[in-house]
Amino acid sequence: MANTAEIITKSAKKTKIGTPTCDIDRLLFRGKDTLNELVGKISFTEGVFLAVTGKLPSPQQTKILDACLVILMDHGITPSALVTRLVADTVPADIQVSMAAGLLTIGNKFMGTIAGCGALLEKGISSALPPEQWAREIAGEYTKAKRRFPGFGHPDYFPDDPRTVRLFQVADEAGLSGRYIRLVRTLEAEIEKQGGRHVPLNATGAIGAMLCEIEFPVAAMRGIAVISRTAGLLAHALEENELGTAWPITR
Repeated sequence: MANTAEIITKSAKKTKIGTPTCDIDRLLFRGKDTLNELVGKISFTEGVFLAVTGKLPSPQQTKILDACLVILMDHGITPSALVTRLVADTVPADIQVSMAAGLLTIGNKFMGTIAGCGALLEKGISSALPPEQWAREIAGEYTKAKRRFPGFGHPDYFPDDPRTVRLFQVADEAGLSGRYIRLVRTLEAEIEKQGGRHVPLNATGAIGAMLCEIEFPVAAMRGIAVISRTAGLLAHALEENELGTAWPITR
């Protein structure tokens, strides 16, 4: 009967991501020598791109992804931060529990619209329609159905989301302000034209466009919000344990 190490090794052959620790003759991650090619050689941002796509990013792609990760890290007492603080107040000794609880709030309303916007733009590019025609048709479709445009609108930022402005500056600096960003800007103008009012492209919409520019898969885009916000929630959990700010809310 095969021992546990043999079973794990055989199962590991089904993944191209990395080798298990029981495979002591090598330590590979996406086909690269983890100890000699990656550790101390690449940044965490580059590692994320490599993990998801199987390829090391260019410096320009790294700059874009890094900006996306930083911009979402924290935004004050958001629902995810509040949940983390409330759970940290109850389970102070297990910081991972409160962080995981906060991450469960990332969805179709908060931060998850990155993927919604990315998918919409991918659809627009693959349609092969002129950008103006596609934007006109999709804006009309959403407006008629009274559907929210993923990645558009913000209750506080108007007329523009300053995060979007800065993110697109980074894209320009990296030389990666391409067809997806132009398409989302065209859609923004068409939404205003048909709706009779300006609806700003928010940070999640901008990130959706930027991740498309660096060929980051749409299916993984929501995960970027999770990776980014994890760092912020760690800070909130620690602060909650120090200051006890959730106490007045729960009593």
